[in-house]
Amino acid sequence: MSELRTKRLRLRTATMNDLEAFHAILSDPTATAFWSTPPHDSLDESREWLQSMIDIPPGEGEDFVVEHAGRVIGKAGFFRFPEIGFIFRPDAWGHGFAVEALRLLVDRAFDVTGLKSIEADVDPHNEASLRLLTKLGFREIGRRERTWLIGDRWCDSVDLRLSREDLREYP
Repeated sequence: MSELRTKRLRLRTATMNDLEAFHAILSDPTATAFWSTPPHDSLDESREWLQSMIDIPPGEGEDFVVEHAGRVIGKAGFFRFPEIGFIFRPDAWGHGFAVEALRLLVDRAFDVTGLKSIEADVDPHNEASLRLLTKLGFREIGRRERTWLIGDRWCDSVDLRLSREDLREYP
């Protein structure tokens, strides 16, 4: 996997050297409020998560560490194609970093990996992510109830899709 760059961001392959930075994100209740797991309790839990990110088989997915000014601020990419996912440090929210990283990854998904469409599964209460994905051209294709058991709480899903044809309307 290659390194990708935008004007402000560096997207690169994860290494175990990223463990502390990701544990800070994944153990933060604010950052993980709409994540697919509860906040991580231990460094070992974050290590296992990071190892699974590192071990994504080529051709099955592509996940990137997102850096700004040399500091890890999150991750964005495809743990498994065609579903896109992202998580950022709360202090990186509201600066346009997610939209900047995702625009690059959407373009790459269509131009380099050859995906015909990209999907996202978002908690309906995660208004910021829904706005972000809509801004990128994703369209709601359905809703499902009780799709994720996060700790002891069931969460619902909004399913979204972005097709190559939708790129004509891409901002």
